[in-house]
Amino acid sequence: MSPVAIKMEELSAVKKKLTFEIPWLDVKEELDAVYREIAKKAKLKGFRPGKAPRKVLEAYFKEQAEEDAINNIINKHCWQELESKGLLPVSKPEISQEGLKENTDFSFSASFETEPQIEPKGYKGMELEKENIIITDKDIENRLEQIRQMYATMEDLQEERPARKSDFVTIDFTGTLDGEPDNDLNAENYFLEIGSGRFIPGFEDQLVDMKAGESKTFNITFPDDYQKDKFAGREVSFTITMKTIKEKKLPELDEEFIKNFEKYNTLEDLKKDIVKSLEEESKTMSESKLQQSIIENLLKENEIEVPSSLVEKQIYYMMADAHRRMLTAGMDEQSALDISFKMHDNYKEEAAKIVKTFLILKAIAEKESFIVEDTDVDKHIAELAEKHGRDYQLLKGAYEKDDKKDSLKVELAQKKVFDFIQEHANIKAIEKTGMSPEVKE
Repeated sequence: MSPVAIKMEELSAVKKKLTFEIPWLDVKEELDAVYREIAKKAKLKGFRPGKAPRKVLEAYFKEQAEEDAINNIINKHCWQELESKGLLPVSKPEISQEGLKENTDFSFSASFETEPQIEPKGYKGMELEKENIIITDKDIENRLEQIRQMYATMEDLQEERPARKSDFVTIDFTGTLDGEPDNDLNAENYFLEIGSGRFIPGFEDQLVDMKAGESKTFNITFPDDYQKDKFAGREVSFTITMKTIKEKKLPELDEEFIKNFEKYNTLEDLKKDIVKSLEEESKTMSESKLQQSIIENLLKENEIEVPSSLVEKQIYYMMADAHRRMLTAGMDEQSALDISFKMHDNYKEEAAKIVKTFLILKAIAEKESFIVEDTDVDKHIAELAEKHGRDYQLLKGAYEKDDKKDSLKVELAQKKVFDFIQEHANIKAIEKTGMSPEVKE
């Protein structure tokens, strides 16, 4: 076998290009092997299997043979070289070649992306703040109100009055675009809670102060990013008729209300459980904010180029998640697909940030020799099972069935990194009153 000429180019920190020049003798040897395989299987009139002359085979199978030979040569030499250099592409190599020519060396190139080599900086001695959130009576009241809303009922109006926010109404409506009616803008007996935000901005506001049996016409401009392109950014004229109005009735917070729950005997028991739940949420919120501060510091200290293929993969995950959530919310399949695809460019910045964070945390884990063993994974699953009252073996089986153990290892490695950073940081504790965001005047 003749020596193969190989050249490697560093196009950027994450982009590389390998160029190969394969001697004609090696190409001919591969081509001969391909024709031998073709001859074994070829069914040609007048020839027994394996007995057709090369010239006859070339007449029928030249294009296929050369294509197979090229693929075999590329796969063999490209992957051998990647393995020998310890290169792990994060994208499928992009091959460029101009085909085979008789008695001529065969050249091809493979361009691909790899993870950047990172020497992580700034992860020791961070100056951080950690919130200690004090639960207030207002927080408890807000949570009680949320629970009341869950147990709200609809009742007929005790007296005739116009519709108002939070009422449940039944309406008929028709719409026209540029004076032309459109079936997508029509509905009968449509049930809606005023203020729910299910319609385009401004539509539900028009229902306020209308009485049962009353009709009105008004114009609404659809948002520029509306899922149906034909309406996006366009003004539509709607005519609506108010058919029925029912009001929302919230239960009184008394001992009668407590009968809805088996685990509470008194209203005070419910409030104690709410406080416990809010304290757990506030702790999670505080940890999340601290972690976000760490991420922002790491991104600031480590400017790195990220492989576009990894960013695209992350965008795909985000689009798939958005699509899944829209379906869960009751949106039809096509509309959910249309909207999720439109979000592609909007996700780019956040996706790049996620990939950068992942690569930096991975580099820190490697530098500090953090290793997650199978025993660590099993221990974590056992803790999850105990916390959520699940059977350990069933939960472990679910992780193995869905092939989630590798992603769980990554998650646990990242936790080791965050714990390490906090142990080596200067963290100032600050008190914050209440769980609601502070309003800046």
